[in-house]
Amino acid sequence: MFDLAVSTVAQGLMWSILSLGVFLSFRVLDVPDMTCEGSFPLGGAIAATLITSGVSPWASLLAGAAGGVIAGAVSGVLYTKLKIPAILAGILTMIALYSINLHVMGKANISLLRTDTVFTLTQKALDVSQGMAAFILPAVLVLAIALAIYWFFGTELGMCIRATGFNVQMMRAQGVNTDTMIIMGLFISNALIGLCGAVVAQNNGFADVGMGIGTIVIGLASVIIGEVILGVSTFKESLVAVVLGSVLYRIVIAVVLFMGMPPNDLKLFTAVLVMIALAMPMIKENLNLGKAG
Repeated sequence: MFDLAVSTVAQGLMWSILSLGVFLSFRVLDVPDMTCEGSFPLGGAIAATLITSGVSPWASLLAGAAGGVIAGAVSGVLYTKLKIPAILAGILTMIALYSINLHVMGKANISLLRTDTVFTLTQKALDVSQGMAAFILPAVLVLAIALAIYWFFGTELGMCIRATGFNVQMMRAQGVNTDTMIIMGLFISNALIGLCGAVVAQNNGFADVGMGIGTIVIGLASVIIGEVILGVSTFKESLVAVVLGSVLYRIVIAVVLFMGMPPNDLKLFTAVLVMIALAMPMIKENLNLGKAG
């Protein structure tokens, strides 16, 4: 049971990297970006291809993040320069990335079972079990990423990106190039998502062209669950809520699977969970009004 708990929390921490990327696009930029379903497998495809070619697993993480940067920048240009609606721009990039991911890997999937990954290297370096290595590495990564995000979005440039998401007309009136701010925000967001894809691929032991299906729902579920349960009023609290929301989401998934839910129903369960989480503010408001009445 302890090993299952550690594994579940580790999965939550690992996927919280993606959730942080989704949080930046949907909450900070206020841009409904669908690119993540393409940039996530792109990160995994790049990492797996490089590792099997003899490149360091650590360098492959950076390469996966760089792939996400390019994907986010493409969506940003389609949205800001070509005036394509944000959702459609993300979908177009996502569809194009399916073919690109096939070209990157040369086939539908790549196995990493007989190669060193960042997890096996961490296990050897720290002389710990495989399960602990899978917990320690994501924990350190998430802490470093969250601190970097908090620092960056406290700088003048980061504040401009946040302000653009809050009120784009006001920022244009201040002489800020809002198109540039949006593009930068999207490539930071997708850099994190690509990085998460590279981490998850190495943890799973394979990269697959279809591994990005449903990632947008997973990211949104983590963001919404964290915000609804914990409540947020500051940027720092939002970052903590996203990470904890990802862990809570994985715990809920583990519990329902343990109770006997068929794995095929997980997507349906996740969709229903997100619907309930989205409706919670209205439900609470109606309950408060009922009590007041």
